[in-house]
Amino acid sequence: MVSSPSRRAFTLVELLVVIAIIGVLVGLLLPAIQQAREAARRSQCASNMRQLGFALHNYIEAFNVLPPSSVVTYQGGAPVFGGWSIHARLMPYLDGVQHYDRINFDHSYDHASNTTASAVLIGLFGCPSDPKSSQKTTHFGVELGGVNYGWTMGDWYVFGGVNPSTMLSQKPRSAFFPNSSVRLAGMIDGSSKTMVAGEVLMQQKYNRDCGGLSSVTDPASIPTTNADPSTIGEYSSGCTLKTSGHTEWVDGHVHQTGMTTAWPPNFVTVDGSDNDVDLSGSREKDGEPTFAGVNARSYHPGGVHVLLGDGAVKFVGDSIDGTVWRGIGTIAGNEITNGF
Repeated sequence: MVSSPSRRAFTLVELLVVIAIIGVLVGLLLPAIQQAREAARRSQCASNMRQLGFALHNYIEAFNVLPPSSVVTYQGGAPVFGGWSIHARLMPYLDGVQHYDRINFDHSYDHASNTTASAVLIGLFGCPSDPKSSQKTTHFGVELGGVNYGWTMGDWYVFGGVNPSTMLSQKPRSAFFPNSSVRLAGMIDGSSKTMVAGEVLMQQKYNRDCGGLSSVTDPASIPTTNADPSTIGEYSSGCTLKTSGHTEWVDGHVHQTGMTTAWPPNFVTVDGSDNDVDLSGSREKDGEPTFAGVNARSYHPGGVHVLLGDGAVKFVGDSIDGTVWRGIGTIAGNEITNGF
């Protein structure tokens, strides 16, 4: 009788070694896969910003000026806010004519005639690295789509107001502000050295309606680039905390479709409740002078994408010097921006 050969199986030790090796390989591969995915998302994000740059230059070609961030007038002793954003004004140049045609600019974005247009989630306005970029929000029963790209609307001083008793005559130092008509030639610092937009986060917390001009009245008086927001007079008390920043692509307020260079990218601004918040002392719709710290932020490791006046997109690190960051946010400040 011929005996059958014995069959050798894995021992427990060998099986554990194999499992351990597989675990190590997976541990090595996962970060690489995540980095590859983030690289793809980052590339898509930069592409979105380039498209916004093309649209902006097409708008300039048509109107000879940059679009205003919003329109605010003073009629019958009260401000009237025509709040349509730059994003909305650029829609015809973003293959969005069908959306633009739905907008009734004679009424606000939450008017019954505009709820269809306002509810559209524009893919180009969202960065794929932001997990909330595909989410809509609801404001007073109106569904709205958000943005991950905010237009540069000031360093700290955003708007001089329209109320004759409090209005400040000095214009903001940025490319965009209410009622503006800035020409491309007005970028005295050079379009390649002037930032016109930067990344922001959807559903960002922000404090607003903080007492307006109770302490801050001078456009030339700007907090230091590492200032503690809790020490800044305008925000010392009375603010209302909101969680809906950058959730309304149709709204021209700085906390919705803008950003400021008050602090560097991803700078953590903590208020008394330990919230990382943006700050808007008074809203442009109130017709009063507005000072704000609406930070550029992103989920990309180490920095944010910015759009320059010549249409180029650049990645700026969180470690950029605060004075340089403010310098590239102005159009005619003659700042030294070496290292940018």
